[in-house]
Amino acid sequence: MKVAVIDIGSNSVRLMLWADGTTLYKKVQTTRLGESVALTGRLLPEAIERSALAVKAFYELALLEGAEKIFAFATAAVRSAVNGGDFCTRVKTLTGIEVDVVSGETEAKLGVLGALSGEEGGIIDIGGASTELCCEQTGLFVSLDVGAVRLYDLCGDRKDKLLPVIREKISCLCGRSAKGEFFAIGGTATTLASVKLGLEEYDADKIHGTEITYAEVSALSSLFFTRTKEEREKIAGMDVRRADVISGATYLLEQIMQTLSLERVIVSERDNMEGYLIWRGI
Repeated sequence: MKVAVIDIGSNSVRLMLWADGTTLYKKVQTTRLGESVALTGRLLPEAIERSALAVKAFYELALLEGAEKIFAFATAAVRSAVNGGDFCTRVKTLTGIEVDVVSGETEAKLGVLGALSGEEGGIIDIGGASTELCCEQTGLFVSLDVGAVRLYDLCGDRKDKLLPVIREKISCLCGRSAKGEFFAIGGTATTLASVKLGLEEYDADKIHGTEITYAEVSALSSLFFTRTKEEREKIAGMDVRRADVISGATYLLEQIMQTLSLERVIVSERDNMEGYLIWRGI
């Protein structure tokens, strides 16, 4: 049986096609649904439309691929915006799909289910508008009101402005412990792995399992802050769609790893999309 999952995030809309326990492929469109939500609390009409159209395109592709079931779930941008329901209504009009708006707690569970597959350890999922961390062995289970797009909207590329915002947002992690391997999932993590490997073309098989140390994250953070957006776009392995938000997102990961005393993270291509199917009992 073929099943499709559409993940509606604050920065991008993604499609996963799955069959008989195997992910066949994933596709992504960067739509910035969460643009300006940190400043206004609302989804912009143009962001709603371009994101809903991306969902429609993926829905139609899934049908062409023979998907028997198609699920769609939304995360922080939709659940935090006062007009998030407007987006869900637009998607329903275009596709007939009921968007499942998941809570921060559920979002963290989805990441764990997808990345860990029952193994011990934890996950860090830096999204566009929120960041989820979970380590069941130590009781660490939080959804932070901070992400790549939200940081960019609030602080731009100003490191001096980013630091106090990040420290305030992750203050609840102080004194918390981590145990086992930590897996980093999401676009920030995969972009850092791609840059570390210097990939000219995105290769999920090479990225999956890539180890990134704290020292490497710190070095990449420093590098990004010394480059303009246009200069970052030319870095080998850079996802140009993330070149504007990658500085703050990398700095956020650096600060989280420092706070939790993590020496490394392992980048996982398995994430909340696989986790969503497990959660739904597929």
